[in-house]
Amino acid sequence: MASMLDGCTPWPQEFADRYRAAGHWRGSTLDTPLRGWALAYAARTALVHGGTRLTYANLNRRVDRVAAGFRLRGLRPGQRVVVQLPNVPERVITAFALIRVGAVPVFCPLSYRAAEVSPLVRVTEAVGYVGPSAYQGFDHTAMAADIAAQGPFLRRVFTYEPPGTASPYGGLATDASGCHYFPLGSVDAPPEAPLARGAGQVAFLLLSDCAPAAAPKLVARTHDDYACQVRAAAESVSLTGDDVYLTAPPAESDLAFGCPGVIGVLSVGGTVVLVEDPGPGAQLAAVERERVTIASVVPAAARLWLDALPTVRADLSSLRLVQLGGASVPGAIAERLGPALGCRLQRVFNRAEGLLVVTRPTGPDGAVLTAQGRPLLPDDEIRVVGADGREVPEGETGELLVRGPCTVRGYYRAPEHTARSFTGDGYFRTGALARRTPDGDLVMTGRAEDATRRASPGSGPADG
Repeated sequence: MASMLDGCTPWPQEFADRYRAAGHWRGSTLDTPLRGWALAYAARTALVHGGTRLTYANLNRRVDRVAAGFRLRGLRPGQRVVVQLPNVPERVITAFALIRVGAVPVFCPLSYRAAEVSPLVRVTEAVGYVGPSAYQGFDHTAMAADIAAQGPFLRRVFTYEPPGTASPYGGLATDASGCHYFPLGSVDAPPEAPLARGAGQVAFLLLSDCAPAAAPKLVARTHDDYACQVRAAAESVSLTGDDVYLTAPPAESDLAFGCPGVIGVLSVGGTVVLVEDPGPGAQLAAVERERVTIASVVPAAARLWLDALPTVRADLSSLRLVQLGGASVPGAIAERLGPALGCRLQRVFNRAEGLLVVTRPTGPDGAVLTAQGRPLLPDDEIRVVGADGREVPEGETGELLVRGPCTVRGYYRAPEHTARSFTGDGYFRTGALARRTPDGDLVMTGRAEDATRRASPGSGPADG
């Protein structure tokens, strides 16, 4: 199999060689360590969801069996599968199982409906869909059936049902369009020998933060580049096996998945606490109940936490760090959140395309209130440019551009978007306005104007 999917933009060989030589890319697929984790941390709790607790040994066993079940039902390496699941253990198991099969998960927000999901299926030519049969009053299976009837690609639908419930589609095996339906709980088979895969292959597809529904901008993350991001993010927060992580952001967000998120916590033998309820009461109660040490929140959730603290009165003394995601964070929220929770903050500015800018938790307390921090890796190359594509002086505002070992070189099957958002020499135009401080930190000041983002790929020094 080719190292990347057709429709992806590879890193130039000289950059790939440089990143491997520097130790950023280490040649391991994302699911490989899970086998080692199951041996090293067998009896430790890996996932918590309400009253459900999965040890590392059980998690790896479930992933192995579900992967074999997916293969038995026809999924093959390189095929794309849309994954639209709530924040439940099956989401983690499904992601790892598809990766172990060599299939490519396409992570999709649970809030998306046919108008957004159908273009994802069309652009990726997804042969599979994994989602709830119905969730919070919406019939996901009926949506998948309609999409399957409209095109030649989607032919396998796997429906998730919460424990103790029965699928209304349990008797439906195949519909008139030839699409097959399987309860996700029935996807189980004896484990098979691991497939040979390369770390340069695409592990999954993420949606760009500002992707329009009709023309999705999909980001293909490889095993090598995402593992590099996760390792560096875990080191930035001194993550250990004693940590308990709360997934407060949307389950499909890059922040919750790999900054260091679920992948990072599992990589060190920690515990991931999955909470479906978006309300602050349920999340803060989970912090007290599970003795959570690290959580990630976006500004809207942080505001809800602050508003709820006087009435919820949860014991939050276990928290040592809260990551505050997003480029635009009101100063009052950042100023209040740390003291209110009794822990340190880390500002995180991340993009699905790969850029990750963070403050260091060991740095001055005031830095988290005024800046987003610095790029995570020493080989992240940053430019702050004006509308003419030339770098602006320190302290002046311009658009933030980046290239590096975790930043992709183009969008999946979207040459027009790639030409608009990436320079000729591989810098990603983030669309964020920023300025550099004398200390080397980046301060995000807003969004770039469309005219700046539409600067032609050959206009100015930013393109080499």
